[in-house]
Amino acid sequence: MKAIRRFTVRPVLPDPLRPLSELARNLRWSWHTPTGDLFRSVDPERWAACGRDPVRLLGSVPPDRLQELAGDRPFLDRLDAVAGDLHTYMTGDRWYQEQSGPRAQGDRLPAAVAYFSPEFGITAALPQYSGGLGILAGDHLKAASDLGVPLIGVGLLYRHGYFRQSLSRDGWQQEHYPVLDPNELPLTQLKEPDGTPALVILALPGGRSLRARIWLAQVGRVPLLLLDSDVEENDLGERGVTDRLYGGGSEHRLLQEMLLGIGGVRAVRAYCRLTGHAPPEVFHTNEGHAGFLGLERIAELRSDGMEFGPALETVRAGTVFTTHTPVPAGIDRFDRGLVARHFGPDAELPGIEVDRILRLGMETYPGGEPDLFNMAVMGLRLAQRANGVSLLHGRVSREMFSGLWPGFDPEEVPITSVTNGVHAPTWVAPEVFRLGARQIGAERAEEALTVGGSDRSDRSDHWKSVGDIPDEDIWELRRSLRSQLVTEVRERLRASWRQRGAGTAELGWIDRVLDPDVLTIGFARRVPSYKRLTLMLQDRDRLTDLLLHPERPVQIVVAGKAHPADESGKRLIQELVRFADDPRVRHRIVFLPDYGMAMAQKLYPGCDIWLNNPLRPLEACGTSGMKAALNGCLNLSVLDGWWDEWFQPDFGWAVPTADGAGGGASTLSAAGDDPDRRDALEAAALYDLLEQRITPRFYERGESGLPDRWLEMVRHTLSLLGPKVLAGRMVREYVERLYAPAARAHRAMGPDRARDLARWKARVRAAWHGVSVDHVETSGTTTATAELGTTLALRVRVGLGDLDPDDVEVQAVSGRVDEEDRITGATPVPLKPVGAADLEGRWVYEGPLSLDRTGPFGYTVRILPGHPLLAHGTEMGLVAVPSEEVSEAAGPLMR
Repeated sequence: MKAIRRFTVRPVLPDPLRPLSELARNLRWSWHTPTGDLFRSVDPERWAACGRDPVRLLGSVPPDRLQELAGDRPFLDRLDAVAGDLHTYMTGDRWYQEQSGPRAQGDRLPAAVAYFSPEFGITAALPQYSGGLGILAGDHLKAASDLGVPLIGVGLLYRHGYFRQSLSRDGWQQEHYPVLDPNELPLTQLKEPDGTPALVILALPGGRSLRARIWLAQVGRVPLLLLDSDVEENDLGERGVTDRLYGGGSEHRLLQEMLLGIGGVRAVRAYCRLTGHAPPEVFHTNEGHAGFLGLERIAELRSDGMEFGPALETVRAGTVFTTHTPVPAGIDRFDRGLVARHFGPDAELPGIEVDRILRLGMETYPGGEPDLFNMAVMGLRLAQRANGVSLLHGRVSREMFSGLWPGFDPEEVPITSVTNGVHAPTWVAPEVFRLGARQIGAERAEEALTVGGSDRSDRSDHWKSVGDIPDEDIWELRRSLRSQLVTEVRERLRASWRQRGAGTAELGWIDRVLDPDVLTIGFARRVPSYKRLTLMLQDRDRLTDLLLHPERPVQIVVAGKAHPADESGKRLIQELVRFADDPRVRHRIVFLPDYGMAMAQKLYPGCDIWLNNPLRPLEACGTSGMKAALNGCLNLSVLDGWWDEWFQPDFGWAVPTADGAGGGASTLSAAGDDPDRRDALEAAALYDLLEQRITPRFYERGESGLPDRWLEMVRHTLSLLGPKVLAGRMVREYVERLYAPAARAHRAMGPDRARDLARWKARVRAAWHGVSVDHVETSGTTTATAELGTTLALRVRVGLGDLDPDDVEVQAVSGRVDEEDRITGATPVPLKPVGAADLEGRWVYEGPLSLDRTGPFGYTVRILPGHPLLAHGTEMGLVAVPSEEVSEAAGPLMR
């Protein structure tokens, strides 16, 4: 019989065990090993059966076991120690507080930062993530907590999370959507003082409303607010807004993103009001999905009487936008009419004119589609600071969004980069941590893993100490982790085959799958086509020879999910599964369905090689290889994302690509624009590396009987790469390079200055047509050649129209030039006005130009808007440069 009503019955813990409840509700247990070990000791079998979820564990432990533990003095001593450690962690000063010492008022760090993301991967017990974006967001929160950064996370609570994956008998991906009950998750509901749920309400067309409750997940020191539309007051359609992550059609996604951005700001305001938390000075938009948060903040200021222009400047000053996609197809874009219908007098944000909202997101630039509303474009227009997630991705992003800054070279587009990192305490195997702690002590090992690379020599020495660990200890650790992975793979493979309909009698072969002494390669990620799941299958005979080599075999563990609507991705999975099902090779290559955090935490440490072969440069960062590296796994990857930035032969191998990255350009350039030819050549390069360089090094033994050269690479990976790939390093960069400047800009942008800046921008835009570079002349050389170190005197005549010298900056821009006279590595130098305007209203600017580089050299002159409150000279997208006639009169380029 089916129940007509469902309850969640919470256990009543004996008084001595009450601290267990607080420990279970703070998700620090997901990365703090002593807390996890404490819960495991409550009931090891139930702990494993409930997926290592303390809330579920405590709800299933029999009362007599709880009474037994309440009288167990050694257990209570451990409980007191762990609870005391959590209290110290939550209340003590950490890195951020050390940076916030006695400073000038204007230089102090933000009192709080609000961090918005559509997904968060904190723990498998809270399945609110689909892939790298969510895991990155979860690691960002955890690292902020460890560093003491006063972050408030904001997301949505999806009742079905992302889908669970299984396989049909013929290897086709099957999706399942289990219902998640918030009352059975490590969450608490935010409530008003009278005990009623705190709600956010959005207005919808036709007089309808979208209501959402606010659930709180405590991620160490960081509160994570999750909005849930499945409330009885909503109509059926509105209840389903937060049903699935990345599900539904355009309007469904639009409502999700309105709830995340607009409702998220309202949730933050409610949380700060109810808890006394400092209100955020900085708002960080993690990808464009949350971009509407800027509109809500403008609406707040409009309701206080501020006009739209000043409100926009105020919001921009304190906003940071991070883009994660390297391709336009990865950005959410909505039809103009759909967006217009959901805003205005009869819907949400009635205080802002619909046309103003639309202009923030429309693709009104060369190459754009003017009837589409682009969430990333809105995010960039509403943020004064923006970044990509690796150096290469920063360059790709500047190129991709250069249309928003016409007249500027892509390298001057104001999008910087902060390379992603990973939260080591989450992803480093306990065995790896214990080996490090044995070498330098647990406290120093924990500091090295959480804070990341630092100028402090003692922290640097923590990582260098890996060099003192004996080879035999590292090799024994690696074999132990590989053995654990073999056990894990066999268990998961057996469960998968049973789901596929196999009987016990058919599965005896699984006991021989993988070998703890064989070189193990891992490949696990989402399965869009650009990640090339099946590149390894290009030459199946050659792959089979690698798998079955009599002396130097390899084994491969593969996992990944295709989006439910991605039929081509599902076909790739099926192709891989069918190859792995072949009885000849199935003991050497496996596909594990339902890839998630729990699987990943076993997979990364147990592999010797982490394989990544995307189409370059379509991998924004690719943090899975970072997690593997922290466990002593070597990377074998295309030079894309973070690997392009930090690759060294000491750490692993670069797969040559058709664009010449990674070497082998003369061979691979033959691929041209033929994708099949490109894949064939890059796969051949991959096989060559495995056959000729990787497997020989793994199986080669030195005088000690160990693979000395392999272990040296493991050592370099841990000691040199380790401190770079940490989320602690990443969050410190965000604080120092983006959050702190944004907070200073926010404080500087008072109402009067915001009004002045808005009026100034409007005046400059209106007058810019009158700005021109009329004449350029140089003195100091009369030929097309000059010696290094020569200084030229520049004299420039400019027209400013209705503007004054205080409104602009006139610059000489110089550097080497290519064959088409384009300046590369440009260096701008400001020129100064000389005297007053002449009778024609023209101004003269002068300044020196140093010829500081040999070879072909050139310069130009340009005029930019200039104002102390602009973060970048390029911010307004306005520039005036010489006409061709003026350029010719300026004389020849220096050669």
